[in-house]
Amino acid sequence: MGGFLIVNPRSGKGGLDVSELRAEAARRGIATRILGEGDDPAALAREAEPPLGMAGGDGSLVAVAEVALERDVPFVAVPYGTRNHFARDLGLDRDDPVAALDAFAGSERRVDVGRVNDRLFLNNVSLGLYARLVHRREGHRRRRELFARLRALGLLARRPGPLGITIDGRRVEARVAVVANNAYNLELLSVGERERLDEGRLYLYVAHGWLPGSWDEEAGESFTIDAPAGRLRAAVDGEPEELETPLRFEIRPQALRVLLPQQ
Repeated sequence: MGGFLIVNPRSGKGGLDVSELRAEAARRGIATRILGEGDDPAALAREAEPPLGMAGGDGSLVAVAEVALERDVPFVAVPYGTRNHFARDLGLDRDDPVAALDAFAGSERRVDVGRVNDRLFLNNVSLGLYARLVHRREGHRRRRELFARLRALGLLARRPGPLGITIDGRRVEARVAVVANNAYNLELLSVGERERLDEGRLYLYVAHGWLPGSWDEEAGESFTIDAPAGRLRAAVDGEPEELETPLRFEIRPQALRVLLPQQ
């Protein structure tokens, strides 16, 4: 089968030990590297024989996907994190990282990726309430979903003001803004699933009012979001970031070569 798999042992996936995942990869002829302190997954991927795989959460996948883009080689996403939204939207069983290893000998599919300034994203970039939650949870990464949503309501009550942003030059009084790689089915205080990853369009979702139960939606190939502060707290594929404004979003249609298990 061949290929190279990088594993982030700190991604938070329960139920399967790292050694078990490595053994299953070896049984398929896949070379494996478990990330240690100070290891750079991008540097490792640049020197490896493709296909390039990453086992981790959504935030872990980006570094290796970026190298796969640079080298124009196939990428394998192995769900080994807490939520695994990208793997789910690819049609993988996000609770079965071993089954995803079969993708190394699977079929290729091209999917879109997004960029915000020079930063790649596979899922979405969130501004406002959800971004604040992500920044706060860094010390509490095991928080239950219900508690997280109750915490979100508390934040809304204490921070009622809008983001104070402009979108493509027009002022928007938004509490929450999400720029997504392809269209999501949005839910209260969270994002749902995507039916496609190859439509070639970004989707901008803006929530107004005290509780973001409904969303304004706009599709396009690019968006620019600006703010007077010069920086905005964001959640990029679920990872906390502080991004310099203006934020320039663009879509890269069918840029990433993804391998999936044979049906």
